[in-house]
Amino acid sequence: MGLFRRRRAAPTPDGAPVSGRQAREAAVEHMAEFVRTRVGVEAYLEPVTNVTQATVVLIATTGEWTRRRVPDERAARAIAKDLGIPVYDVQLTGYPQRMRDWNSRQRARRSS
Repeated sequence: MGLFRRRRAAPTPDGAPVSGRQAREAAVEHMAEFVRTRVGVEAYLEPVTNVTQATVVLIATTGEWTRRRVPDERAARAIAKDLGIPVYDVQLTGYPQRMRDWNSRQRARRSS
């Protein structure tokens, strides 16, 4: 029946499976690149839900953002510290207005 079988890692474009470690390294590299190429980036921790594990949203001063999964809150805080950016708990602070404004601008661009 196979209900509890382990799922295989999603393959890379060249067909090789991706390990959890490779996925984590790719996420950290993506976040580091985002911080290097944007101004005033801040990290916002999102809680674990029934559907997703913990995530961190990086938001630049322009409102542009990116979201990546992290193992837990401690790992997210360590990544933010390594990147030299402030970190906030989204359940305490909410999302910044600039993120909502950026989303609205992107929606308007797509519809025109």
